[in-house]
Amino acid sequence: MRVREVETKVQRGEVAAAGFQAIALLVREERAALNADTSLTAAQRDGQLKRLDGIATILAQTAARQPALFTLLADDADVSDAARRLKREMEIAGGREPEPVPEQKPRAAVDTERAERRVVPQSVIRAQMANPFMTPDYQAAPPKLTERRLAGWELIGPLLNAFEHPSPGASSCMELPDPRPVLLPEGLELMGHQAKLLAAVAKGHRTFLLADEPGLGKTAQALLAAQAADAFPLLAVVPNVVKTNWAREVSMWTPSRSVSVIHGDGEHVDGFADIMVVNYEVLDRHVDWIGEHGFRGMIVDEAHFIKNKKSQRSQHVLEIADRIRRRVARPLMMALTGTPLINDVEDFRTIWQFLGWIEEKQPGLALMASLEATGMTPADFGFYPAARQAVVDMGIVRRRKVDVAADIPARRIADVPVELSDADTRSIRDAERELAVRLAQRYDAAMVTRRGGDQVDGIDHELVRRVAGWELSDSDDSGSGDNVFAMMRRIGRAKAELAADYAAQLARSAGKVVLFAKHLDVMDAAGALFDRREIRYTEIRGDQSATARQKAIDSFVNDPDVAVIVCSLTAAGVGINLQVASDVVLAELSWTDAEQTQAIDRVHRIGQTEPVTAWRIIAAQTIDARVAELIDSKAGLAARALDGADGEVSTTDIRLEALVTLLTQTLEQRG
Repeated sequence: MRVREVETKVQRGEVAAAGFQAIALLVREERAALNADTSLTAAQRDGQLKRLDGIATILAQTAARQPALFTLLADDADVSDAARRLKREMEIAGGREPEPVPEQKPRAAVDTERAERRVVPQSVIRAQMANPFMTPDYQAAPPKLTERRLAGWELIGPLLNAFEHPSPGASSCMELPDPRPVLLPEGLELMGHQAKLLAAVAKGHRTFLLADEPGLGKTAQALLAAQAADAFPLLAVVPNVVKTNWAREVSMWTPSRSVSVIHGDGEHVDGFADIMVVNYEVLDRHVDWIGEHGFRGMIVDEAHFIKNKKSQRSQHVLEIADRIRRRVARPLMMALTGTPLINDVEDFRTIWQFLGWIEEKQPGLALMASLEATGMTPADFGFYPAARQAVVDMGIVRRRKVDVAADIPARRIADVPVELSDADTRSIRDAERELAVRLAQRYDAAMVTRRGGDQVDGIDHELVRRVAGWELSDSDDSGSGDNVFAMMRRIGRAKAELAADYAAQLARSAGKVVLFAKHLDVMDAAGALFDRREIRYTEIRGDQSATARQKAIDSFVNDPDVAVIVCSLTAAGVGINLQVASDVVLAELSWTDAEQTQAIDRVHRIGQTEPVTAWRIIAAQTIDARVAELIDSKAGLAARALDGADGEVSTTDIRLEALVTLLTQTLEQRG
């Protein structure tokens, strides 16, 4: 009876969300109970399940007439108080004992728990004491509404609908001015599409949803935009996997600005830094002081992370953004994401609110003024394309690789430094120290036993190279022991999930991705993460038959739902065509540029219509970074751009140079 009652209300146009959700919850619980009841015969269970399937069918038909109801069926959907109350009433009416109502914590207790998790680093306190009178900036008054035609209209839904059903050929990028000259650090150049965004900042634009595809330099644009807008101090909220890379990009693009990365409770943060980088996972501990620190700009990287407004990280981002706007009238606010604009339009809500374009239930003043200027209401057909354009003009910037192909190299390598877990970092550094000590001991022994009078002052670099050669001849790539090969394999395992996480982000935002690794355990760890994320993938491994290998390739190339192919560097480095993708993730480093280039060439082939980017995952502050530098220097790579192989470098050379560097640094440190 209740089911039919809800269905009838929907047919009349009366929203019955609470009743619909209450019934859906009861059906879900009843189904779980039936499946767990071992006292029922198979026939009894099937009969009861058939009855529930009938109710579920009615719910689905009801939701089809009112699509907004589908969101109430999700496992993580918020259950309203009204739905809980109706569910209890239905359970009691049906003779079922309802679950006891959980005791709500007093608001004061919730606030106390929240406060206990939060910290204020000592360096931040010193910075605040050094500048206690940070005057709020109210130099730009908000726009005034001269018309009120849209007062009373529900506008957020129509705005989202305008993006869900755009007119053919509708623009997804605001009109940008012609590029202007920009003073850059020596050796760096801006691409044309990047310079256009900076010209918009120079003209006074301050809010951007920068949705360029991966590989088009969003980080550089954001940092240079802050420079152009003098939006310092600047806060960057980023995923943990790219936190180190952000610090690296700051030193590259804005070297005159100091940067501090917030780890954990922020014991080592520099409260006086121009730019602070914090990852989503620890943001909750720092919300209070960040909101009062006087930031004049805020960047949210991988902004699709905040699409779920009910999540804690989304609420923290919104809280900080609101507090910044209360102090600064026109702060620089940028949301960076490579996610296509037309994906799930509901994802826009939190991003738009972060940027200040909308409030909880209505457009902000600037957007409302633009909507009023259309002279139309949602009852007019022409309102929707005009409203869409009004939002785009608020600062949506979207360029694809294929659109700016002339700006960027046909193929290039972009390094992504990542921070390993504390345990992995300690273990790897301990292994590096043990190897360095052994090398130094061999060096000292050689110095003592060396005959003749050919003593040298300082470090004997010829002997260092000889000692490194001895170590190399004693080593192998078996993965055991504490040699350089085993160390690199350990680093590969530690990076595996971080590399897979980065590939997952690329797959979500840019399409198909090829991930290369050297070792099977690294491939297995990457596959496990894709399984947890419910990302479909396939594999090319050395132990596959030719038939299985071709099936994996065909699946990746032809099935639009297969987002990633995980490839062995040795098994898939040659002889296959994966040009359906334009992004490659190198989870482990090769020992030669030739092997690295062969992997990238599986994607960069004749017929490839887009520039190819290889994202090389580097474990920061380990020998991994030095090996990457050696590969590049030996191969003659310049400015991270690939022109093709410059000649093969032997595996032994790179390994030898890595050991030479490690031993030389150890001898220099001990004086």
